[in-house]
Amino acid sequence: MGRNKKMFFRSRQDKARLSPSLNVRRIGVILLALLLMFGMPGCGGLEEYKDLVADLERLADEIEPEGDNGNHGQENQAGNLGQGRESACPEGTLEVHFLDVGQGDATLVRQGEHAMLIDGGDNSKGTAVQSYLQAQGIEYLDYVIGTHPDADHVGGLDVVLYKFSWGQVILPDAEKDTKTYQDVLKVIKDKNQKITRPAVGDTYALGTAEFTVIAPVEEDYGDSWNDYSVGILLNFGENRFVFTGDAEEEAEQDMLEEGLDLSADVLKAAHHGSDTANTVPFLEAVSPEFAVISCGEDNRYGHPRAEVLNHLRSMGIKVYRTDEQGTVVAVSDGKTITWNCSPSESWKAGEPK
Repeated sequence: MGRNKKMFFRSRQDKARLSPSLNVRRIGVILLALLLMFGMPGCGGLEEYKDLVADLERLADEIEPEGDNGNHGQENQAGNLGQGRESACPEGTLEVHFLDVGQGDATLVRQGEHAMLIDGGDNSKGTAVQSYLQAQGIEYLDYVIGTHPDADHVGGLDVVLYKFSWGQVILPDAEKDTKTYQDVLKVIKDKNQKITRPAVGDTYALGTAEFTVIAPVEEDYGDSWNDYSVGILLNFGENRFVFTGDAEEEAEQDMLEEGLDLSADVLKAAHHGSDTANTVPFLEAVSPEFAVISCGEDNRYGHPRAEVLNHLRSMGIKVYRTDEQGTVVAVSDGKTITWNCSPSESWKAGEPK
């Protein structure tokens, strides 16, 4: 099942960004050269100063390459989540961007010209997620999934739903009476759209990829909002990814009892690496080669927990973490999965505050 994985690493080039346009800077350096040419007696001839102007122009190009659009504010916002430069997703690949939204979840999935967003971080991250999507060239989202009503998952979705065109929004049948969640519902209503409720076994196409709903299995989990989380299994060629939001032990057990084939290459660790989720039976059923943990640096919940990290380590699962590595990107060609960074080697557990 596509276990022949390889790694690639992208070096980050942090080039200086200045607010004036390139043309203004070029005029400045040329004027400087002219001042030097006519204002400094005893210097070389005209050809020497032409060479100086050419050198200064080359220097300007190194400071900021041609083609820069000058929209630095947006690029910097997206940069908070990682490298948000605009790019096209090749038709033959699947990209999964695990965005660094601090103590929360937000995942962008792209296949060719198709895109899906799973969660949007908390209220303070909506604009940053919007900027990241725009920097990626996203104009339309085929699907937007809010895994469950907690603020650290759906807080930023109202901004995304308002700013972008989209096809279907998938939410569990578990409404939470909070302003954060009501803001999401209001945007959907204002756009005169309907909510799609998840049903286990339902399958949706995303370009040449597809995803199948695997949770929630039960209709009523009482006040356990996490267990209502929408879970999906994303399939592209031979590669499979499992996402379960904040689903905890009871929901994981229900998925196992449903007899679903949960095996996958990549597991998005549930509930930010909490030990109320990511149970050993569930990890064994998924049997991933890679796990991604989305959590905030030094968060007060102590995520990820030592027990979960110990299980992952003992099972030989390679771990990626947004609190240590920022936005993590996986790219699949249908057989091989490559990453934008190396796995974490710290195995550092969180400390509850």
